[in-house]
Amino acid sequence: MKPHTVKPHTAQTILITGASGSIGNALAKAYAAPGTTLILHGRNESKLEQTAQACRAQGAQVVKGVFDITDTNALQNWVREIDALHPLDMLIANQGMNINIGPEGKGESWEQTNLLIDVNLRASMAMVHAALAGMRKRGRGQVVLISSLAAYFGLPLTPAYSASKAGLKAYGEGLRGWLAPEGVGVTVIMPGYVKSDMCDAMPGPKTLVWSPEKAAKVMKQGIDKNKARITFPFFVSFETWLLAVLPASWSLKILKIAGYHV
Repeated sequence: MKPHTVKPHTAQTILITGASGSIGNALAKAYAAPGTTLILHGRNESKLEQTAQACRAQGAQVVKGVFDITDTNALQNWVREIDALHPLDMLIANQGMNINIGPEGKGESWEQTNLLIDVNLRASMAMVHAALAGMRKRGRGQVVLISSLAAYFGLPLTPAYSASKAGLKAYGEGLRGWLAPEGVGVTVIMPGYVKSDMCDAMPGPKTLVWSPEKAAKVMKQGIDKNKARITFPFFVSFETWLLAVLPASWSLKILKIAGYHV
C-alpha cells in the first residue's frame, strides 16, 4: 500500500503569530490576497496595525489579536473562537524571542529562560493543540512551525534559544508522521539569519543574512508544497547539519573557530 500524502491546497484562512515582527510581516503580506482571511497576532500593536493595513490593501480580510501569548488558556480559547468563526486552513507559529549568555559568559537568567520557553515552544504547542480539533475534523489543514538552524546543534552563546527551536523541530516531525493520514500537513521551517531586530541583537558572527521578503517567498513556496522541512540558506544549512553529525568535540571546536564563543 502506498503511503498517504497530504494534497497541497490553497489556504483561505491563515493564522500567523509574530505578525508585528519582520518575518511575520513578510509572511502575512506574502499570503494577503482577495478571498483570504488573515488572523494576525503580535505584541506590538502599532506595528501589527501597519501589517494589517498593508494586507487589507492587497485585498485580504484581517482579524487582529494583541494579548500575552504566554497565557496559554487565553491563547487556546482565542484559537478555538477564531476557528469556530473562521475555520483555519493554516496555522503559522512564528512568534519568538532570544536571549544569550552575555558578553562575559555569565549565563542566561532563569526568569528569561522560562519566558523564552513559554514564548518559543509552549505557546506554539498550545496553539497547535487548540487548532488540531477543527483541522482533524475537517480532514485538512497545515501546521507550520518556525524553528531555526540552531535546532541542529546547540550554539554555546544561545543554549536556551537552541533548545526551544530543537523542541519545535522534534515536535513538528512527530506531528507530521501522526497527522498525515488524516489530511493535515506539518512543515518545520529552519531559517538561518533573517534581517530583524532579534537577528541584530543575537551574538556571534552572521553570514548570508536574508531579507524578510526573500525568506517569506522561500517559506511560502515550501509550505504550499507541504514540504516536511524548509531550510536556508543552503551553505549555512549544510554547515549546521554537519555540526549535528560530527563528533560533538569536533563541532564545538569548529564553532569556537567560527567565532561562537565568549
